[in-house]
Amino acid sequence: QVQLVESGGGLVQPGGSLRLSCAASGSIFSIAVMGWYRQAPGKQRELVATVSIGGSTNYVASAKGRFTISRDNAKNTVYLQMNSLKPEDTAVYSCYMYGVVDSITSPVRGYWGQGTQVTVSS
Repeated sequence: QVQLVESGGGLVQPGGSLRLSCAASGSIFSIAVMGWYRQAPGKQRELVATVSIGGSTNYVASAKGRFTISRDNAKNTVYLQMNSLKPEDTAVYSCYMYGVVDSITSPVRGYWGQGTQVTVSS
């Protein structure tokens, strides 16, 4: 059993900052990729940022220069530091992991957290 729990969301003013955290727990063997998706009302879910086990990162264009994703492999935790937040960043941010649980013979699959609300408004 694997569970992803996000935290750190909230209400901030434009230009403010938030730091999201996501901790994966359970019988985790290896996590290849962790990342963050977001979904705003009336819009499709989009990938915001990912970080591989080796530390390689990718960002959606709108987040480059403002967001920083990082992970602590020992703690199975991924973070998203969000600076210079804009109203258009308002969305439910969900944590994602892709990896193997239980043992090396287990199938590779993805897991999702329940999401945390980020609201940027004056």
